[in-house]
Amino acid sequence: MNLISYNVHSTWFALAIALLIPALAKSVNAQTPVATPANAVQVPDDLKPSPNPLQFPTQPDEVKIQRTVPITLAQALELAKRHNRDLQIAILELERSQSALRESQAALFPNVDLSSSLTNSGDGFTGSGSQSSTSFNGQAQVNYDLYTSGNRQASIRAAEEQLRIDELDVENRSLEIQLNVTTQYYDLQQADEQVRINQSAVENAQASLRDAQAREQAGVGTRFDVLQAQVNLANAQQDLTNALSQQQIARRRFATLLNLAQSVDISAADPVEIAGLWPQTLEETIVRALQNRPELQQVLAQRNINEQQRRQALSRLGPQISLNGNYNLVDRFDDGISATDGYSVGLRASLNLFDGGAARANAAQSKVNIAIAQTQFASQRDQIRFDVEQFYAQLQSNLDNVQTSSVALNQAREALNLARLRFEAGVGTQTDIIFAENDLTRTEGNRVTAILNYNRALANLQRSVTSRSSP
Repeated sequence: MNLISYNVHSTWFALAIALLIPALAKSVNAQTPVATPANAVQVPDDLKPSPNPLQFPTQPDEVKIQRTVPITLAQALELAKRHNRDLQIAILELERSQSALRESQAALFPNVDLSSSLTNSGDGFTGSGSQSSTSFNGQAQVNYDLYTSGNRQASIRAAEEQLRIDELDVENRSLEIQLNVTTQYYDLQQADEQVRINQSAVENAQASLRDAQAREQAGVGTRFDVLQAQVNLANAQQDLTNALSQQQIARRRFATLLNLAQSVDISAADPVEIAGLWPQTLEETIVRALQNRPELQQVLAQRNINEQQRRQALSRLGPQISLNGNYNLVDRFDDGISATDGYSVGLRASLNLFDGGAARANAAQSKVNIAIAQTQFASQRDQIRFDVEQFYAQLQSNLDNVQTSSVALNQAREALNLARLRFEAGVGTQTDIIFAENDLTRTEGNRVTAILNYNRALANLQRSVTSRSSP
């Protein structure tokens, strides 16, 4: 006997991506950028943190940024998996629960005790001087609980469920870390793109200023056009300065998340592009999320623990039967008598007739905890559904925004070229060029934002669904 119980999107969705960014359209099977096998991700040694968690820099050179290293999303995820402290704590808690389960399973086996003593005795210092004697006493004892009214089984089941909770907690924290790293990587990409866009805006403003100054010197322009171009350049330079500051903040925030080396800065190595398509309908996504989310399984495991605790409490009111065995060996040296031994075997039964209601009160508490867990399950289920619906709506709206901003970007570039041609032909104004340049800058930023917001929604949706094997 075994003693140990143990979206698919509609057609327009796919066509929109294919027509919008042909080079970026990916296979449906490659939904997530996190699917790279761990052994295939090579992390630069420069990015690895110090193995000493108590490292404490005392010199400015120890914290001075020496170099900037480009990092891919796959490398960032690998670093987080290796060095995240929250995940390490969750793994240690899992190991603790594994030991607790082994402890509870020990009740399936008998307890065996061995004891012995060697004694020398005599009359003492003031006695008649009789000879002292030495004796040996050895004892072996075996105890085994034959029947515990379900207490032993409930204790093991509760430990198994706690182990399950900690296993799910490791999984849940891994998924949270993956989501945080992914979304902050997109923040890093956005900061880098904003610097690039604003640098381009500064270059356009400088070119417009040179043109305005040249036309003024040639007598075909005005001082007003030059002043407008100078103001536009100053605004563009200020935007670039702010973008550089935000870029530095995003880099240091991401370095802190990954626990990188003190003297290394990072930049995003991956290009800004659509991360993939979501192949399921909203209804299919909701069902998958409810089936796979670790949080729901954790609540169910906690409910099972409460049920086992209720059974443990009630088991104190049932009969308890145990088997006891004892063997003794006694020998007194130099007495001319051989050693003597004996044994005893017996059954012991007990029944708690009255405990003042303590056991039933304890069971009632566990019953209330079961009801609380069931209510928490319902709340968590509704929250998961809302999260899926929210991220699914964001995914579709940002896809529309990507399409709109891509069309607008082409139009803004064409408008700027026309404004410059009109200005050179004498039928346009410097103001038209400035407005066109500002529109181009804003449109480029809108397109980057739309793509990265789409990727963020996709990452959150993948986190909500959580592809994993069923328990």
